[in-house]
Amino acid sequence: MFFRPLLCLSLCAFALPTLADTVWLKNGDRLTGKISVLDGGKLLIETSYGGSIPLKWNQIATLESDQKLLVKQGDTVGEVAKSLQASEPGKVTLVNGGAPRTVELASISQIIHPKPLIQDFTWKGNVDVAMDYKRAETDTDDYDVSFDTKARHGLWRHNGAASYNREYRDGVTVTDNWDAEYALDRFIDEHWFWQGRLNYKRDQIEDVRRQRTIGTGPGYQFWDNDLGAFSLAALINRSDYEFADGSEEDFYLAALKWDYNRYLVGKTFELFSSGELGKPLESVADYALDAEVGLRYKVTDWASLNMKAEKDIISGAEESLDETRYSIGFGVGW
Repeated sequence: MFFRPLLCLSLCAFALPTLADTVWLKNGDRLTGKISVLDGGKLLIETSYGGSIPLKWNQIATLESDQKLLVKQGDTVGEVAKSLQASEPGKVTLVNGGAPRTVELASISQIIHPKPLIQDFTWKGNVDVAMDYKRAETDTDDYDVSFDTKARHGLWRHNGAASYNREYRDGVTVTDNWDAEYALDRFIDEHWFWQGRLNYKRDQIEDVRRQRTIGTGPGYQFWDNDLGAFSLAALINRSDYEFADGSEEDFYLAALKWDYNRYLVGKTFELFSSGELGKPLESVADYALDAEVGLRYKVTDWASLNMKAEKDIISGAEESLDETRYSIGFGVGW
């Protein structure tokens, strides 16, 4: 009779997924799933029964995981642990091939998945849609759609983006433009890459009707992990502008291009910004700026609410442009 419950307990333990992570809370509860990230005082655990569950880090007693995780203590000290083992309340043991090391949970500021340089294939992106209807002395209908995606295969990264905006006031079209861009990055090492890009913009209303840009130059990836990414590229571009009166301008310019996103509060919020600031090598214009900044709030694993501001400036050209747009909408991501 003594061996029967012991046998049942052993079989149940054997039947549990070997790669399942476990988190013990201070109130005695226990959750199993897959640890995703720790940031901003929130530990995000992916579960099959409740989706993504954020947990307050100060309410966790201990945890264990068979995953390889990057554990950061403070802003600079980081260690890649092959696994985590449960310890006494308030502590966890880091196992990385040498002697196991037990640390205080309070000393850990971040837990993320280390990202290798070469990966078979990763693909991520999002589509944001915003619509605004105003019925007053002036009736306004505004539609805004944007698309952004990145695909990484080994040392190559493909970047694609497109957007469309149209606005009516009392049935008259006052804004009608779209743009598309493709950039190809070839990584030299973990951080440095070389980029080639193509960009096209079409506007039916503003003085600058067409913008075509082709450019190339080096870039630097400061980081790219579960908490976000940040890269800068210094490019030499050839730009062609076509204006409403039929005149054209073409010139070379030096440009700084950035791409930034950062997840906050256990990936509940995402702060993002991308754009390009260019200075013509000839005295055709003072400078050109095309930038956006925004915030996304994650409603589910794939759906989000977003707020975004966009700025498009061409200063000092024969026909200048200064346009600002704000939008609030709904998005999907993968």
